[in-house]
Amino acid sequence: QVQLVQSGGGLVQAGGSLRLSCAASAHTFSSDAVAWFRQAPGKAREFVASISWTPSTYYADSVKGRFTISRDNAKNTVYLQMNSLKPEDTAVYYCAADRIWPLLGDRGLEVWGQGTLVTVSS
Repeated sequence: QVQLVQSGGGLVQAGGSLRLSCAASAHTFSSDAVAWFRQAPGKAREFVASISWTPSTYYADSVKGRFTISRDNAKNTVYLQMNSLKPEDTAVYYCAADRIWPLLGDRGLEVWGQGTLVTVSS
């Protein structure tokens, strides 16, 4: 069974950086698109960034220029480098994988990471 295991996250001051990782077990990522989503308290889950197998990338306007999604197929891992963090970036971040592209929404996605909390203090 495919599992996505997330790591990274934590508490950081505004302007700081964090890197999230999403590693696949019992599964090879290389043919999948992978996306990051986030859900802030009291808000709906929203798209953050996605990367295809080629790789091509998409970013939400709110993170463009600050976040970078990348993948290392040899390590079966996708990363989300988050720089210039803002308090409004505070959320639980989730990775998800699928074979569709572009991957811009969470409808129908079945393979998810466990979520990791990112807290940005002002």
